[in-house]
Amino acid sequence: MLDTNVTAADLLPLLPELVVVGAAFALLMLDLFISERQRVVVHALAVATLIGVAGMLVFDVGGQGTVMNGMFVRDTMADVLKMVVCVVSALALVYSWPFLRERGLYKGEVSVLMLFAVAGMMLLISAGNLLVVYLGLEMLALCSYALVAVDRDNPTSSEAAMKYFVLGSLASGLLLYGMSLVYGATGSLDLAAINGAAGSTSLLLTGMVFIVAGIAFKFGAAPFHMWLPDVYHGAPTPITLFIGAAPKLAAFAMAFRLLEAGLGPLDEQWRMLVSGLAALSLVLGNLIALAQTNLKRMLAYSTVSHVGFLLLGLAGGGAVGYAASMFYAISYAIMSAAAFGAIVVLSRRGFEADRIDDYKGLNARSPWTAGLVLCVMASLAGVPPFLGFWAKLAVLRAAWEGELVWLTIVGIVFAVIGAFYYLRVIRAMYFDEPESSDGREPMAQRDDATLRLVFAVNALALLVLGLAWNPIMAWCQDAFA
Repeated sequence: MLDTNVTAADLLPLLPELVVVGAAFALLMLDLFISERQRVVVHALAVATLIGVAGMLVFDVGGQGTVMNGMFVRDTMADVLKMVVCVVSALALVYSWPFLRERGLYKGEVSVLMLFAVAGMMLLISAGNLLVVYLGLEMLALCSYALVAVDRDNPTSSEAAMKYFVLGSLASGLLLYGMSLVYGATGSLDLAAINGAAGSTSLLLTGMVFIVAGIAFKFGAAPFHMWLPDVYHGAPTPITLFIGAAPKLAAFAMAFRLLEAGLGPLDEQWRMLVSGLAALSLVLGNLIALAQTNLKRMLAYSTVSHVGFLLLGLAGGGAVGYAASMFYAISYAIMSAAAFGAIVVLSRRGFEADRIDDYKGLNARSPWTAGLVLCVMASLAGVPPFLGFWAKLAVLRAAWEGELVWLTIVGIVFAVIGAFYYLRVIRAMYFDEPESSDGREPMAQRDDATLRLVFAVNALALLVLGLAWNPIMAWCQDAFA
């Protein structure tokens, strides 16, 4: 029977989410009463809110626990993932201010929508009930659709938002239908109760298939990746940074909550499906990325391959597999933020720096910036000692220990193949001469010192964390101990 006697003290574990939502409403009202020139205040307060909430999570303000009759679960995994979501989202806001402002695209709603999207991700990460899963997912999705369409006068951006909305609605329908079948088979929406009542019935297995399909779409795993290239290419680059980095952390948490916490007794069946998705993502993502000349589309297809690596850990299963997968999700969020941050730093009005050819001769013009981009590309390629190398090594080990030898071999082969298209960017920077035959001016160093500093910290973090990755992995292991 549900406990309806809930006090304020019982809701303390929800404090970080309440702060984010309260700040979003407060900034929405504040934006109504300030001028265009003062809008930086709203932006700065949004960044401060996210950094403050990250601090609350680090210092365990509110405490861990389960509230609302098990619908909301705050544990170590949730705290770590939420903290990284807040930091990456704050980075996205910092990158977005100069980019959107100089193009006349910045509105107060951008930071407010990001805060609501963060609240949705935080709910998704702590979901202990199918209703909370869907609530968090739709909060994130609706805000993401609006953010992609922020450049409403751009046909490419509008088309991307429409595709994202239509395909996202289809995926939400698949997930909701799967949840309804699971409810019909178990008689409960609570993930713990579903785990206890789960059995190999045809109804439950069918629901599991639909749920895995919905998860695959939110990850961007092949063959449910059709929205990724157009959305990544069409959205303004800082928005692409946001939707390409932070939601992957929430998608991992959603996959763990639904598959392990909810459908754990069916692990043999869903691990087989996840293994197939991982292999297909590795093959398609890497092979199609090889043919791309647009950097944002290349990063979109490389995201599909990175999702394949992330799914290796989930397919491996067990505490080792889940910790490795979580470590990969955190690592990829940082790497993705740096990759799209490089495009933001090197672009300006009329020059988006989104083609690989735009990076030709960058080392001759700005050796420091070229070195930072080198760190980003090397980490994405999995070159030691950068963070990406240890992330790939962890998930390959998890797949091997999960007795998925064939999948481990596929992962190793396509890790080598995938390095090629990142090396193309490095070659362009260091060995090619700049081209201007199409009338495009070569990229120049951006004057924004704050933005360049943030990008430098973001890029160098990939090297520093690669040399000191043990604390992050220890957090991930503690989450599943």
